[in-house]
Amino acid sequence: MRHFLADDDLRPDEQAQVLRLAADLKAAPYDAKSLGGPRTVAMIFDKPTLRTQASFAAGIAELGGYPMLVDGTLAGIGVRESVSDVAKVLGRQASAIVWRTFAQTALEEMAEHAGVPVVNALTDDFHPCQLLADLLTVQEHKGELAGLRVAFVGDAACNMGNSWLLAGATAGMHVIVSGPEGYVPSAEMFRRAADITSYAGGSVSDEPDPVAAVTGADVVVTDTWVSMGKEDEATSRAEVFAAWSVTPELLAHAKPDAIVMHCLPAYRGKEIAAEVIDGPQSVVWDEAENRRHAQKAILTFLVGAAGDSHE
Repeated sequence: MRHFLADDDLRPDEQAQVLRLAADLKAAPYDAKSLGGPRTVAMIFDKPTLRTQASFAAGIAELGGYPMLVDGTLAGIGVRESVSDVAKVLGRQASAIVWRTFAQTALEEMAEHAGVPVVNALTDDFHPCQLLADLLTVQEHKGELAGLRVAFVGDAACNMGNSWLLAGATAGMHVIVSGPEGYVPSAEMFRRAADITSYAGGSVSDEPDPVAAVTGADVVVTDTWVSMGKEDEATSRAEVFAAWSVTPELLAHAKPDAIVMHCLPAYRGKEIAAEVIDGPQSVVWDEAENRRHAQKAILTFLVGAAGDSHE
């Protein structure tokens, strides 16, 4: 049984396959019916959501499936019922489970007991569906992914920083993360990404100077400085991260044709200037749309793999 719990669950050739499929599905969004029947996909949201819920619901419907919304609060997963019990129930009602939650370990437990593919729609550790959308967006604007220089600046210790290391390495890109001391991915995450570069090419590195990190970049990426659950640190983080704000001055060090990405929601005047996110180098709206196409592709890939495993 194949799951998509972290970015490195896909080999380089599989990642490329999913991205090709995503591009095909974007070009003809109503032709493929891999969830025809309709097959039900359970969607669970324990964290605030806009793009994730909208894109999964729309994508599942376009694939001929039924998006079954499971209210994580009402279900009380891990409180009212154990994760394993919920997994066994939902696995008999749905062809796949999409879960946006907190702990990566809970997601892994869901996958262990569900008996159907489980997709990480965001955890505290990883955001792999966002990265598929990001890579699809970069591919649309830049062509070949391998060899491109990507600078992730800001709170690089967040799930997006981790996912860019793993997914970027899988794509053969050169990923540079830059954040204040204490706000970069763990040594273990760097080791995990470096292992991928040993056979996929590319590189991963930590550059504490945001100007050096962005210099010569093809892609500049940032994310909110105040991730969900960190709201009480908003004031102190604004001071710590000020030098890592993606302003026109910082962006000027990247390549003239560099693109700027942000997974949203964005806070203009903090991690990114309004004139940057709303400017000509920003591709954030393409990025947001591409969540749907990328997620349709990974669901098609996983459900197909599940079907093959039962033949």
